[in-house]
Amino acid sequence: MQAVATDGFALSFHETNARLRFWLDSLAAGVATESSSATPQQISGLLAELLRAGERLRTLPARRSAELEQELDQYRQNVEHLRELLPSIRRALLEHRARLEQERSRLRTAADWARGSRQTL
Repeated sequence: MQAVATDGFALSFHETNARLRFWLDSLAAGVATESSSATPQQISGLLAELLRAGERLRTLPARRSAELEQELDQYRQNVEHLRELLPSIRRALLEHRARLEQERSRLRTAADWARGSRQTL
């Protein structure tokens, strides 16, 4: 029974690793081109996978198969890759925020000017 449970954990982490790689690859592509910041879907998908993995990590069996150890090592590598991407993601999000605030300021100035010109007419 223990071997079946361990294989289930290995399969579960294998699937999680595949989904994490998908999200990390899509984030890395956006960061590399600097054309866009992380989308809400990317962040949401990544967070969902990390939360699922966290739940599974809390219930890992004491005896682990070699396959499970390999998947856990791959998971560790994925998390380290995410840690390397975070500064770039943060920088892109801050730049996007600054552009939005600049645009808001420009629109506010234009609205104030329009209100002022209506009052003079």
